[in-house]
Amino acid sequence: MTDQPRDFHKPVRRPAELFDRLFAADDPAEVSRVAHSTAQALLSRVREDPSTDVVGRLVSFTDQHGIDDIAELWSRSPARSLPGALWRLYLLQLMIHDDPATAALLFERGRTQIPSVDPVVVGAPAPASPEELVQLIDTILRGLFEGDFAVALERAAAFCRVQAAGATYLADDYEQTESDRASALTTRALRLSTYANDLAACAALWRREALT
Repeated sequence: MTDQPRDFHKPVRRPAELFDRLFAADDPAEVSRVAHSTAQALLSRVREDPSTDVVGRLVSFTDQHGIDDIAELWSRSPARSLPGALWRLYLLQLMIHDDPATAALLFERGRTQIPSVDPVVVGAPAPASPEELVQLIDTILRGLFEGDFAVALERAAAFCRVQAAGATYLADDYEQTESDRASALTTRALRLSTYANDLAACAALWRREALT
C-alpha cells in the first residue's frame, strides 16, 4: 500500500514520535492550572453553543496551526484528565492524518483479527480506505464538541485497540525478517494500548461527572 500525499497547510507535518514529546515548565502547578482551566472553558463554551464553524475550526486546528500550541497547553497533563484526554485525541488525529496509509493497514489487520466488538464500536467501513480513516478520526473528534463526549472517547479507545491489534500482528509477521520494523510496530502497539486504556477511563470519569 502506498502513501498518498495530503494537501495540508504548512507547517503541519509532525511524526508519530510526538506521542513521546514533553514540554518543559518553570512552574508545573501553574501549567496544570492553565491546562485544566483552558480545557474546561473551551469544552463548556463550545458544547453550550456548538457552532458549525467553530467546531470545524477546532477539528481542523492541527491542520492549520500544527500541534505545538495545543502541546504547550495540555501535553503535561495527567493522562486521565480532561486536558489529557483532549491532548491524546489531537495526537491520535495527527498520527492518522500524518500517515493514513499505514493507519488503514493497521486498522484492517486489527479489524480482521481482534476478538472483540471494537470494530463495531468504532463504526468504520470494512475495509476502510486511508481517506475514510481520516474522515473517521475527524468525526470522532467532532463528537467531543457536539455529541456525547463519553461515546466519542469510547470510540477513540476502540479505535486505538483495533490499531494496536493490527500493529501487534504485523510485528509478529516482521519479527524474523525485519526486526527493526517489528520493534517499531510493537512500540506503537503498546503506546496505542495505553491510550485506549486512558481514553476508556476518561469516558468512565466523564459519565460520573468526575473528569476534570
